Parts: sequence; structure tokens; C-alpha cells
Amino acid sequence: MERNYTDREARLARYAKALGHPARIAILRFLARQEHCFFGEIHEVLPISKATVSQHLKELKEAGLIQGEILPPKVRYCINRANWEEARRFFADFFCDCAGTGSCCE
Repeated sequence: MERNYTDREARLARYAKALGHPARIAILRFLARQEHCFFGEIHEVLPISKATVSQHLKELKEAGLIQGEILPPKVRYCINRANWEEARRFFADFFCDCAGTGSCCE
């Protein structure tokens, strides 16, 4: 049986997937503390290769949690504030909805 997921469920899952690696969490924490930064600044604070940082930035950008602007020869990144707020609301709602009044494990 095929399940049709809502747009909200699909977006929440995409945000969750993007948050599914500790390096991406570290990148988001770093970006959230500033207005914007360049790729080299991100690479300097993480103990991983430039190629790996680039892959994590790509994942975060595809999920819509960050945005990048090409300013040759550099790329400037920042939090996508609208999607950041949406993700916050989606997760808050999800965890409230799933809290329920009872548990099958009790």
C-alpha cells in the first residue's frame, strides 16, 4: 500500500536528514552565531577536509537550511532564516504531537 506523505512531512524529513550528521550540526551552530561567513572560515573551525565540508554545505543548502552567494573567488554562506524558522516550528510541532498522553512502552 502506497502512502502519500504531506508536504509538511516531506519537508520535516528533509530537514531531519540534513541535521543527521554531527559536522552539519557544527556548521549550523557556527553559522547561527554570525551574519555570514566564507567557505574558508567554516573549513578552519572544523577538523575535516575541504571536500568533506563542501559536501556537508551542499546537503544543508539543498535542504534549504543555509544559502550561499558566489562572490568570486569566494562563496559566502549564511542561515536561511525563513527555512530555519520553519524547521524550528515543524520540529516543535512534531515533538509536541508525538508526546501524547501515554506510551505503549510503559
